[in-house]
Amino acid sequence: MTQDAVLTLMQGHGLWLVGPMAVIEGPIVTVIAAYLAKLGYMNIWAVYAVCVLGDLIGDAMYYWIGRLGPALLPEPWLTRLGMTQARKLSLEGHFATKGGWTILLGKWTHSAGLAVMLASGAARMNFSAYMAYNVVGTLPKTAVFTLIGWFIGSAYAAVDTWIWRISLGLVVTLALVLLAMWQRQRP
Repeated sequence: MTQDAVLTLMQGHGLWLVGPMAVIEGPIVTVIAAYLAKLGYMNIWAVYAVCVLGDLIGDAMYYWIGRLGPALLPEPWLTRLGMTQARKLSLEGHFATKGGWTILLGKWTHSAGLAVMLASGAARMNFSAYMAYNVVGTLPKTAVFTLIGWFIGSAYAAVDTWIWRISLGLVVTLALVLLAMWQRQRP
């Protein structure tokens, strides 16, 4: 679906459509909804609240998919995907000690978010703690995209391109940093 189609649908159906769309793809939906709020089609505070709620519902869904998914897959498939018992224990240990920072990093890099959310569920991170960190990450992230939509939302197609480019740049940078850290720890 193009951004123009999203704009038209949201203009016609308002927050009733913004909510479900924010669950699936929060940033550009937030930008377009905030732009429509500036044009007078919606209330900006309601846009912010609905987009925060949609993002958190999506995060909860990804957590539960990560938590329940491995139990539904046959053991050979888990092994093929690299989820050995040792890796599972390592993942659980990581999220027990560094889960909060990992979630915030996943939220703010956007492109690493899905993997982080699924992994936190697979690691059986405490759900309350998981959601608390998601709230901490979602509130400022959604505020930034709301402000972008309010001030330069008319350029939503360009904004979507820049969201993608910045997300890609952040995930590449993150991968390079992790690779460097891994190289330093090797004997």
